[in-house]
Amino acid sequence: MRILKPIILALALLLFFNVSSQTDEKVLKEIYKQSLTNGKSYEWLNYLSNQIGGRLSGSLNAEKAVAYTKEELDKLGLDKVWLQPVMVPKWVRGFKEYAFIESKKGKTSTTAVNICALGGSVATPALGLKAHVVEVQNFEELKTLGKENIEGKIVFYNRPMQPDLINTFEAYGGCVNQRYKGAVEAAKYGALGVIVRSMNLRLDDFPHTGSMTYGDMPVSKRIPSAAISTNDADLLSTMLKLDKSIKFYFKQNCKQLKDVLSYNVIGQITGSEFPDEYMIVGGHLDSWDLGDGSHDDGAGVVQSMDVLRLLKECGIKPKRSIRVVLFMNEENGLRGGRKYAEEAKQKGENHVFALESDAGGFTPRGFSFDCNDASFDQVLSWKPLFKPYLIHYFEKGGSGADVGPLKTKTNVLAGLRPDSQRYFDHHHASNDTFDAVNKRELELGAATMTALVYLFDKYGVNPIASENKIKE
Repeated sequence: MRILKPIILALALLLFFNVSSQTDEKVLKEIYKQSLTNGKSYEWLNYLSNQIGGRLSGSLNAEKAVAYTKEELDKLGLDKVWLQPVMVPKWVRGFKEYAFIESKKGKTSTTAVNICALGGSVATPALGLKAHVVEVQNFEELKTLGKENIEGKIVFYNRPMQPDLINTFEAYGGCVNQRYKGAVEAAKYGALGVIVRSMNLRLDDFPHTGSMTYGDMPVSKRIPSAAISTNDADLLSTMLKLDKSIKFYFKQNCKQLKDVLSYNVIGQITGSEFPDEYMIVGGHLDSWDLGDGSHDDGAGVVQSMDVLRLLKECGIKPKRSIRVVLFMNEENGLRGGRKYAEEAKQKGENHVFALESDAGGFTPRGFSFDCNDASFDQVLSWKPLFKPYLIHYFEKGGSGADVGPLKTKTNVLAGLRPDSQRYFDHHHASNDTFDAVNKRELELGAATMTALVYLFDKYGVNPIASENKIKE
């Protein structure tokens, strides 16, 4: 009888998990069905992109986006919807930038090129800036060239994204420092301005903006910084090889104004069993101003909103309190994410799980997780549930910039990982528009996020580790 008891217990557990798994399969099937046949994410994105447009922090469009998304969340019949005040920077681009390459072989001629000011940059002088150009690949080359070869010139950073890296975010990370810190480093050697190759794997005519910093540099020492399209970066590089005497002219009219009041938009379904354990899903509501921010990050915003709607549509009553958080100011300050984490800490809120979508609205491939090994093992046990939907990528890694400040030793942070091959074609550029988003891919992403939220709510975060902790 003593021998039979463990066998019976094992069979009972096996039966329980099989029944549970079948139930989970049915729930996930219903989630995907609802998203693909009755989704709201594409409709919401259409309005956000085409009726509001680019949503730079501190802008009128950002205010409109706050009002619109709060109104739509109110319609869902959530337990609570509110605005969380946050002060954000206000940088304005001004009139469209203009640039050309000037050559004097035989007679003076100019070739217009495509540029855009980097976010946070100062303007050029009123009449623009024209100077000789020095091309570099990295900050080490700046140091080697020294002040005698850089002073009074425009530094041209031309390090491309590494094309043989399958993970395009890794390729982006490998060269983005020249955009972010390029002006600071060039100014040390007396440069007058900076031109940076766009963070883009494709050769095209779209300059890609993005944030940059001056650190603690005095305003009087700051130099203008702009991005140049990949096609024009190649052109400039070729012309420099043929003629070192060419000059580059650019004019931009941007300005940094005083901080203004904005808001994170938050909606909540209160948990039925553990209301003081919080799970959040979110994206950032702000975007750059060149396009309408459909992929970055309108897609993440509407997918996150639809997670809560899909839970309600499928009749799922969460055990834990689930929030959607639409963060303001991810692009040029992360003020929204930091504010949310700061207030959560002040209130002693226990955030056990956070999921962010900020990698575009392309076909979902899976998730990356910032968590301990026990929690990750739990995630891997769910992998068969996602297999029918071709979701196969479950790896440890980063989560998202806005949820990052919520990290603790025990919670789980996750990031949705769509197919990334086309993302940087649109990232921070004027072609980040609604027409570049596929409805079905967007809805698959919303369903995939909902499925993960459902599973973490049902089974908790690392229940085995929690039980061991209780026993100790």
